[in-house]
Amino acid sequence: MSDDSHVSSTPTGTSRFATTHWSVVLTAGSPESPHYQEALETLCQTYWFPLYAYLRRWGYDRHQAEDCTQGFFATMIEKQGLRLVDSGRGRFRSYLLGALKHFLADEYDHDRAQKRGGGHKVLPLDFIEAETRYSGGPAHELSPEKLFQKSWALMLLDRTLKRLREEAAKANNELLFDRLKTYLTGDRSSVPYSVMAEKLGMTEGAVRTAVHRFRVCYRRLLRQEIAQTVSSQDEVEEELRDLFNAFTA
Repeated sequence: MSDDSHVSSTPTGTSRFATTHWSVVLTAGSPESPHYQEALETLCQTYWFPLYAYLRRWGYDRHQAEDCTQGFFATMIEKQGLRLVDSGRGRFRSYLLGALKHFLADEYDHDRAQKRGGGHKVLPLDFIEAETRYSGGPAHELSPEKLFQKSWALMLLDRTLKRLREEAAKANNELLFDRLKTYLTGDRSSVPYSVMAEKLGMTEGAVRTAVHRFRVCYRRLLRQEIAQTVSSQDEVEEELRDLFNAFTA
């Protein structure tokens, strides 16, 4: 691989719809929008596991948690609950967790789950993988609320990393990204730059430059992901602080 491998640090149009403040929430609350399904999928993919982990930590077994997660999103979609979200009343994830608690208290009856449609698979969610992730995490060390926050942070970082790989692929740099992504995740076992440079046939300086460019793109995409569910730039900064605090709580 040559020393002039390039990683773009400018937007490449990978987002399927605008990532302005609150954009995804607004679109997911508007069934008439041409991007409604995409926005809804984005929110579901970002938040379903944190809600599932919250339910498991609260004491629901894996089958109850799966049924509740599916039922909650089915109700939100059926009743168009996202139309009610007000960007001026706090963080979207706080709204969503509150909505789940309301759903559990007022609309979900464990004893009548099957009669009321329990077990209906409204979303293609991988609960087997989710249970593995939950069992392997700090489930017993955190409160349900703190586990929800940490799971949200991990899902957000994962989505950002996937988007970064998509951008690298468009620039024909996905192989370089796959070799260097370890430097983006804070993995202390990462090999020294000099060793990586020798493996890639690059100079150490070129490797450092590539990592720097990936980091710039990563930060930009992370801010875009956060901006989709907040209403101002100040709230983006607050969410970033909350995200990193989730790993130190």
